[in-house]
Amino acid sequence: MKEDIIEIEVLEDGTIKVTTDQISPANHMSADQFLKQIEQLAGGEITKQKNRKAHGHVHQHGGLTQTR
Repeated sequence: MKEDIIEIEVLEDGTIKVTTDQISPANHMSADQFLKQIEQLAGGEITKQKNRKAHGHVHQHGGLTQTR
């Protein structure tokens, strides 16, 4: 079984970049809750941008960017 991996990186400008491949259905809700918690703690605005494979996108949240 493939592992679900969430990579977290803080960029020089303070943006939090969260990168994932497609998350399994079993872990999807937990991953979404984790990202919402980061968004809430970081504050700011989220933008989404497709960046990776067919199922990929990026959330930029003031200082938070999530790439799937």
